[in-house]
Amino acid sequence: MNSVVVIPARMASTRLPGKPLADIHGKPMIAWMVEIGRAANAGPVLVAAAEEEIAEAALKAGANVTLTDPDLPSGSDRVHAALEAFDPERRFDVAVNLQGDMPTMRAADVARAVAALRAGADIATLVSPSNDPADRDNPNVVKAIRAADGRCLAFTRAAAPWGDGPVERHVGIYVYRRDALARFVAAPPSPLELREKLEQLRALEMGMTIMADAVEAFPKGVDSPADLDAARAALAAR
Repeated sequence: MNSVVVIPARMASTRLPGKPLADIHGKPMIAWMVEIGRAANAGPVLVAAAEEEIAEAALKAGANVTLTDPDLPSGSDRVHAALEAFDPERRFDVAVNLQGDMPTMRAADVARAVAALRAGADIATLVSPSNDPADRDNPNVVKAIRAADGRCLAFTRAAAPWGDGPVERHVGIYVYRRDALARFVAAPPSPLELREKLEQLRALEMGMTIMADAVEAFPKGVDSPADLDAARAALAAR
């Protein structure tokens, strides 16, 4: 496999506008994400920037940059568009979609997600177990249901699976085989995807195989000012 880390980022956010440039201990969030991507040793880091100000900050942090249409509907679409522009020769056959708003993600876990893309799988991702009842009942915590071999059978916002034991929180990182990414973004949103508002369900409904490895640390995304404060505290503690 020859992989490239692609970080989609845009200024528009309902609850935290401009968050890629939000300051975290003297650096914009996008710079933290570039550092994580570089430390993962999973190939060059490419920022799919929807705006010039993000591109400038990413270049300063040492990333490659491609400007993408801010009206693209999802991060996966931005990753695909940026990769096609960056690598028309198709040197890279694996794309690591590292979200631009997860500054507490650990570089070692990015590398684990890449390693989870086993032969025969189209996509790889991560999960993190939790025994907290609040996570089980929170629809904002997406749960993955996996087979014993790590293959993902379903993703849901509901409290699942039933019964005793931990839930497995989905960690928002995707490692795509490049041909799988192209097929995914070319397909329309699926019925379950629209119902649960989870784009990974489109891949499952298309018959794609998603493998997931489990990691201990859960890197919560930054979606609000409170999340940003929590990320600053967590990174200060490190």
